[in-house]
Amino acid sequence: MPAVAMTDHGAMYGVVDFYESCLAAGVKPIIGCEVYVAADGHMSRDRRGRTHHLLLLAENEEGYHNLVKLCSIAYTDGFYSKPRIDHGLLERFKKGLIASSACLAGEIPALLLEGREKEALERAFLYRDIMGEDNFFLEIMHNSIPEQSRVNRALVAMSRAHGFPLVATNDAHYLEKDDYDWHDVLLCVQTKSSLDDKNRMAFSCNDFYFRSPEEMDSIFGTELPEALDNTVAIAERCNVKIPVDNRDYLLPRPDVPEGETPESSLTRAAAEGLKERLGGAVPEEYQERLDLEIGIINSMGFAGYFLIVAGIIKAAREMEIPVGPGRGSAAGSVVAWSLKITGLDPIKYNLLFERFLNPERISMPDIDTDLSDKGRDELLRYIAEKYGNDKVSQIGTLGRLKSRAAVKDVGRVLGMPIPDVNAITRLLPVMGDLPIPKVVEQTPELAEMKSSDKMVARVLDIASNIEGLARHCSQHAAGVVITPMPITDMVPVRRIGENQVVTQYPMEPLEKLGLVKMDFLGLRTLSIIEEALSNIALLGKPVPDLEAIPLDDKKTYEILQKADTLGVFQLESPGMRRLLRKLEIDCFEDLIAALAMYRPGPLGSGMVDQYVECKHGRSRVKYLHPLLEDVLRETYGVVLYQEQVMQCAAVLAGYSLGEADLLRRAMGKKKADVMEQQRAKFTDGCKERGIDEHKAGEIFDIISEFAGYGFNKSHSAAYALISYQTAWLKANYRPEFMAAYLSGQIDAKKEVMASYVREVRNSGIDVLPPDVNSSMASFTPVGDVVRFGLGAVAKAGHAAVDAIVEERETGGPFTSLWDFLLRVNLRVVNRGVVENLILSGAFDSIEPNRQKLFGALPDLVPAAQRRAADANQGTLFEGLADEDKNGPELPDTPDFPGIERLEKEKEAVGLYISGHPFELHENRIRPLTNCSLSDATDWRGKRIPLQLGGMVLSINERYTRRGDPMAVIELEDSDSRLQFLCFPKVWEHVGGTVSPGDVCLITGFPEDRDGSKIIANQVVPVLEDSELPNPFVRVSIAADRLKRVSFKDLVRSLKSCPGKSPVILEFCGEGERTEVLLQGIKVDPGKDIASAISEVIPRTMFDVI
Repeated sequence: MPAVAMTDHGAMYGVVDFYESCLAAGVKPIIGCEVYVAADGHMSRDRRGRTHHLLLLAENEEGYHNLVKLCSIAYTDGFYSKPRIDHGLLERFKKGLIASSACLAGEIPALLLEGREKEALERAFLYRDIMGEDNFFLEIMHNSIPEQSRVNRALVAMSRAHGFPLVATNDAHYLEKDDYDWHDVLLCVQTKSSLDDKNRMAFSCNDFYFRSPEEMDSIFGTELPEALDNTVAIAERCNVKIPVDNRDYLLPRPDVPEGETPESSLTRAAAEGLKERLGGAVPEEYQERLDLEIGIINSMGFAGYFLIVAGIIKAAREMEIPVGPGRGSAAGSVVAWSLKITGLDPIKYNLLFERFLNPERISMPDIDTDLSDKGRDELLRYIAEKYGNDKVSQIGTLGRLKSRAAVKDVGRVLGMPIPDVNAITRLLPVMGDLPIPKVVEQTPELAEMKSSDKMVARVLDIASNIEGLARHCSQHAAGVVITPMPITDMVPVRRIGENQVVTQYPMEPLEKLGLVKMDFLGLRTLSIIEEALSNIALLGKPVPDLEAIPLDDKKTYEILQKADTLGVFQLESPGMRRLLRKLEIDCFEDLIAALAMYRPGPLGSGMVDQYVECKHGRSRVKYLHPLLEDVLRETYGVVLYQEQVMQCAAVLAGYSLGEADLLRRAMGKKKADVMEQQRAKFTDGCKERGIDEHKAGEIFDIISEFAGYGFNKSHSAAYALISYQTAWLKANYRPEFMAAYLSGQIDAKKEVMASYVREVRNSGIDVLPPDVNSSMASFTPVGDVVRFGLGAVAKAGHAAVDAIVEERETGGPFTSLWDFLLRVNLRVVNRGVVENLILSGAFDSIEPNRQKLFGALPDLVPAAQRRAADANQGTLFEGLADEDKNGPELPDTPDFPGIERLEKEKEAVGLYISGHPFELHENRIRPLTNCSLSDATDWRGKRIPLQLGGMVLSINERYTRRGDPMAVIELEDSDSRLQFLCFPKVWEHVGGTVSPGDVCLITGFPEDRDGSKIIANQVVPVLEDSELPNPFVRVSIAADRLKRVSFKDLVRSLKSCPGKSPVILEFCGEGERTEVLLQGIKVDPGKDIASAISEVIPRTMFDVI
């Protein structure tokens, strides 16, 4: 088959991939689209309006560009359930296009099926008049649908009577006939229906596959040979060439002063900027590096790109939009630093330009910019206004079905029980692209499930056919393209929201077409930093310049060493906190390394342990070769960064840094043929420097292994600067920073917000309840504490909160609930908002009895609304008596009982603020525990049984891979939350005996992996009248006095107080604590255990707890 056409419905998302795949297979690609035509105009929004299909094929480049225009307009202007064009648009953009009447959903076939032959003929003449005699065809196809035969007969008759040419096609929706089943399931996935739904969308036969030329000839060759001849003729006419290897990058012309070129303007601006950065004279090292970079950038034709990016970032700063210090490899450029595109001195931190822009591998530079998430939309509006709305677009993406999602979708469609689906997905990889058949092959348990269960086999077989297919279209988180001409002259777009467009082509095809991607990522952390600085100013303190803060601040490194990093950029996760405790960071270079290390590769390779042991002097630093000491000194002999891989090749084998970057890429991709070429080059270079061939080969293999784990140091360094800035703010302006941090989470789910507030409180910063007379929309610092923001109260949207704050600031504090209701706009601050404000405690400073206010609200709100309606002029209070201002007298109602008050408070804000229900049980439970929930994970790896108490927050029942029931119980106390894994043997005895809200004692061990969960071996509900377990007895002895303690004597003394409570020995010293459970020894805590022990150990040497 010499040619093939792809005509998706209404869109062109896959055109470039299709085009390249055809060329690679030696087949001519025919570019087309099955468009939707609105009978009453593409701008119509009449639900009764009809939309039909029409097939369009591009004959040449003009036709391709017109097709792009039509598909773009269909989305941007004509989208109404479907992207639609109309006859007028077709007339306007018809050149270079060939049209045919399409399938049964086409306009002409639909009219024929309705018996409206005259109108069908009129439409045929209309399309021929629009497209031209040689460019409109009546399309016939063969399938088992009875209506298709009727339409074919009518179309053939119309052709013979009026001279319309016929074309034979086959409506292909899948490749092979046997693919019907999985395609049917895919339709169910897309329409969110199940296979047994009789009313769902479905194809009535399995004829919509890709027929061979022989099949087409057997169907049409005898009776309608001219239709097949036209199929071939159209294929021969269609000769579109898409410039997929375009190296003429399409950029708008940058702003340059008169008389300058982009190259001369960049050279001047960079030189001036570097002088400003360095505060005067430029050292030789910096000048040489600047000259090198400028020469490369100008010679590669990228000067304009740098000027455009620098101009946009300058505009962002002028609009007071916070901009980050950089992201990705651009932080390695002195030119970018000089132009204030990035914020870190690349020479000081040994960052390489060639990692960013390699003169030996011509490709467009990729400068990624972080900015405040609150300011991103504003900056995009500026870019659109400056360069033209029609020349700026965000970049589209295609979400594809991964293996786990495919199995879940197929399982749902086939009606497989969720536990059975979960049993399969648990055996599939979370990350990576290993296809399902390979996973089955490599996973004996999954292979056994497939061979023994027909339903599992069917699910896996169908899922393996649909994995990798596009499921939905979305937009790139940061990518933007700016073009010198209207973007729809080059690529199709679609609309998102009211004023923004997104390319239909994803990022890779855009780059192949010569469009240049610019990344502007909205980063919440930058908004948090901005708000923290505002909070500092709010308290009347001098606002620090974060670009000038010292990078050796003692207080900052103290909180990093303690892993007190809630809110610190990139350092919040439990795993990262453990790494920080190991590292004991004491310099900025360690922070750069920490961000580079905290990834699966380095963590699993032993690199981290080597770094830590050498840093603390517990192991000797070893270098791959003495020549590499300067390269690897900062990382204690570990090849941690990609830049170090490049430097190793340069030092040992004489590579240029450009060549070394190619080596780094080859090592990362592990292509055997390329690796062998590089090995020979590396070995030869080493031999020239006196390194024998065997040693050179060993070094090459080691570097190659490390290259797979290596991280981009430029990116790590730039992000480390943001991490440091947030840590510095937390260390030096804790209330101001934590208030900003909580404000940054204000739109998070309530349970997430609750965990953040709890951790802020645990860090030593109290969080006060919301208050209508004190709170702002966001969280705010008040001295050394934080005040809850009104915006975090449920149902209190931005408009309601703004109305409350504005009225309070103009009219003064609210004196009563009635005063509040009279003064705020109750259409904006509705009753639901007021109810939650009362229940959250926001009126406690006016009236602490929440039930009294809540109960009066049904009468007060209508009364206040009537008063507002009666006020025709002046203020509401003119002519009112003082007692009328205070409103009706509230009923003398008792407040909500303690627990009910707290539960309603939690409903209103998602967490307990003024107390915690567990506090009512604390005195009873605490003596029975040997550890708090917040301290439990510190005992990871120490096989001490922990007995913990708390209130059940949630119970999540799951199934093991074998299908046995288990559960995850989440417990909380007044300070913390913790998850407990109840495996089947434990859950068998527990299930049904505990519910959310119950108080429990759970005994278990921290899991060895990361200690973030406890493996439970006993769960005991604590009821009001239940018999409680026996409390632990802890004997604490100072570690430095252990030599003076006779263990045998101690055990004998404990045995003299027999009972039912287990005994734990605790040894304390130098900040460390070790606990040992004494096996087989239980005592009676009611006896004088201390006196018994003091007979063998001096009383000053121990404590009994």
